[in-house]
Amino acid sequence: MTPRSIADQTVEELGGPSSVLVRQRRDHEELDRLLHELDGTTGRAQERVLRKIDQLVFSHAFAEETVLWPVLRRVLPDGDALTLQVEEEHQEVNELVSELEALPHDDPRRAQRIARLVEVLREDVRDEEDVLFPRLQQALDPKALRRLGLQWEVARRVSPTRPHPTVSRRPPGNAVSGLPLSLIDRTRDLVDAGVQHAPERIAPAGEAVSKVLAAAAGWVERVPLARRGDRPPTSR
Repeated sequence: MTPRSIADQTVEELGGPSSVLVRQRRDHEELDRLLHELDGTTGRAQERVLRKIDQLVFSHAFAEETVLWPVLRRVLPDGDALTLQVEEEHQEVNELVSELEALPHDDPRRAQRIARLVEVLREDVRDEEDVLFPRLQQALDPKALRRLGLQWEVARRVSPTRPHPTVSRRPPGNAVSGLPLSLIDRTRDLVDAGVQHAPERIAPAGEAVSKVLAAAAGWVERVPLARRGDRPPTSR
């Protein structure tokens, strides 16, 4: 019998409101809303929506890679191959967003990069909801799914919120780099939000602080231990 997509199941079937499957689907629904909001935007409005997507997607994916995928690899005989496919999608998202951050608002390449980003994000959701999570549901009982949901939620709240394409998608690299990158990213998020509302004369100072934080994140990414654990398709 083919496992049912978690998109087609009730909250009770998925293990209750605190189940990791319900928490995952909730984030996917918010992502879908943001992708619709992104459609047709340009300039600063586009940047604001992209930052919301980044903050949701990167913390969500980092918590998956540190908490959920190791469990899948342990409980499923083909767990390594299944998670590797999704890790490749996560890696492409990291690289696409890094490219977008470097492109000016009027660069004609932005539209193509954004279209591909939306495509990969939707592929990732389908792979998780239709393949990975139904398999996880078959392997774990509802109590274990709820326990895993708590662990994932804690990890998500302390995970990075920006792209880090050179960091390993697997332990030990992601586990070692996660907390320092999260502190840097979340501080930078606050600084950037302040710049948007600050008087024009103060904005350059905030932008300079953001650049210093970005450089600090780059330093963490270059630490050799942060790159350990990746398989060849995602290692950089």
